[in-house]
Amino acid sequence: MLQIENLHAAYGKVEVLHGISVAVPKGKVVTLIGSNGAGKTTTMRAISGMIKPVSGSISLNGKDITGMTSSRIARAGLAHSPEGRRVFATLPVTDNLLLGAFPRLTYGRERGDVQGDLERVFELFPRLRERKSQLAGTLSGGEQQMLAMGRALMLNPDVLLLDEPSMGLAPLLVSEVFRIVSELKGRGITMLLVEQFAAAALNVADYGYVLENGRISCHGPADQLKNDPAVKAAYLGAAH
Repeated sequence: MLQIENLHAAYGKVEVLHGISVAVPKGKVVTLIGSNGAGKTTTMRAISGMIKPVSGSISLNGKDITGMTSSRIARAGLAHSPEGRRVFATLPVTDNLLLGAFPRLTYGRERGDVQGDLERVFELFPRLRERKSQLAGTLSGGEQQMLAMGRALMLNPDVLLLDEPSMGLAPLLVSEVFRIVSELKGRGITMLLVEQFAAAALNVADYGYVLENGRISCHGPADQLKNDPAVKAAYLGAAH
């Protein structure tokens, strides 16, 4: 479904990713864990076209999307819920969600049942239904995170990128975010998840990769990584 091979990425002359390879099979949840500054968000940005890779390849459904613009990548079927949410603060909740479906509304992607999908997002996030006419910038942090995830789902994506969905949220809202991720997994949605709470990420994922200093240090089934002594010592301590 999503295949990253020998990916190198940089900001200016500073290379952040040094040849990583990641596979996200159809219908599976794959997580990328690592410390701050390891290159997790850079990976997501390179995949979705926010930055252009230096070298390597990225393919979606067998189609090479390396170096494409974000708009073309979205039309190809990849949605990105970014770190920091990045909602359209001056637009109402419903308009934010419909912007996620923009490639469908402009025939860049199969239209399908946009209104039906909007209703399904409201079912998944009841709080957004309650606030559908409210300006996005007036929502709480947790509500904005729900909005960012819902907006990405409105693309009806083949692959969903979730970058730090629990960042800055209270513990109860973190639990709610992972409940939603589990529900999406149950619906068969293919996901690549970057998350600061490594234990929670591995609990919901099928497979995991550990990123250290821009390189994959180890990878394997999520249950295997949870029991790996090095992974447990570095990422699954009491703080998680």
